[in-house]
Amino acid sequence: MILTQEHIELKRTIANFVENEINPYIDEWEKTGPFPAKALFKKMGDLGLLGISKPEECGGMGLDYSYEMTAAEEFGAIRCGGIPMAIGVQTNMATPALARFGSDYIKETFLAPAIAGDMVACIAVSEPGAGSDVAGLTTTAKKDGDNYIINGSKMWITNALQADFICLLANTSDGAPHKNKSLIVVPTNLPGISFSEKLDKLGMRSSDTAQIFFDNVCVPQCNLIGQEGAGFMMQMQQFQEERMYISAMSLKSMDLCIDETYDYTSQRQAFGKPLIANQVIQFRLSELKTEVELLRALVYQACEKYIHGEDVTRLASMAKLKSGRLSREVSDACLQYWGGMGFMWDNIVSRFYRDNRLGSIGGGADEVMLGIISKYMQQDYKSRT
Repeated sequence: MILTQEHIELKRTIANFVENEINPYIDEWEKTGPFPAKALFKKMGDLGLLGISKPEECGGMGLDYSYEMTAAEEFGAIRCGGIPMAIGVQTNMATPALARFGSDYIKETFLAPAIAGDMVACIAVSEPGAGSDVAGLTTTAKKDGDNYIINGSKMWITNALQADFICLLANTSDGAPHKNKSLIVVPTNLPGISFSEKLDKLGMRSSDTAQIFFDNVCVPQCNLIGQEGAGFMMQMQQFQEERMYISAMSLKSMDLCIDETYDYTSQRQAFGKPLIANQVIQFRLSELKTEVELLRALVYQACEKYIHGEDVTRLASMAKLKSGRLSREVSDACLQYWGGMGFMWDNIVSRFYRDNRLGSIGGGADEVMLGIISKYMQQDYKSRT
């Protein structure tokens, strides 16, 4: 993936926005939470940042996915994990299927306002009893005349308490688990929808995450995305963009951890010299920097192949696996070099230590990524024998 002048200008726009509109308020939002998604997303929509790869007829920029990855990487400079994750839900998790498979009605009524920042979106797949096991979800949407009647609940839903609509995956028939699911757009102001209190999470404190309950919620069938029964397939496609976004988003947060740790250890004196004078610290930070650059190359490779229409399931899964594990390794190693200061709640490294732990769980747990990679290895083996 080669960065052009247009990529660089996009990076500059986002960097300025993050510096002026987000980072000055992070500490406050982390303490009081959640961040004001509607106000912030509207500012982003005015700059075109919520529809970078979305169709121009819907208000998007119509650019290829490399620009989306450039944006995701730059959002990683936000000094917490919750807000870039919430942005990613809006741009790369809850709306790709609307853009790719949605009817003109869905694009006009939901996608265009999401791109403009006039609506906040959330994606509802996980349930209390079905997280990474997407095929095992139990929420139902049964036909009743021209409507669907939805019953069930969804768990760990980012943006839930501020969302205007839900991209919902539900069972629309009693068929095989991979063929009985559909994606449906559900406005959050409908009767029968209710929400839990904001979930008290270990990290991602500035984003709102909640459980959603559906009690005979009536939704018109025109809110169906694409074909009925194709929801599992469409969600698997959305997962590829989600996993690439998560991987790209992690890069600058890791750079930030390493760079600020280098600065701190250069100033902190111990035994008559700066901590960074210890070769073990120099070498460890150098090793971590190298690992981040290797992950960046993998993310860029996956993006390049995705742009050219190739199946990137294997590479996206590898990037997601590595980003989750490396984020944990980087934040843990850096926290150690901060000593007692690293154990303080409001330290930037301790914040990423808490926030980055989600990287190995959300969007498909490490074990799911390993399972996907293993299947591709089995296919390779069979093709050789």
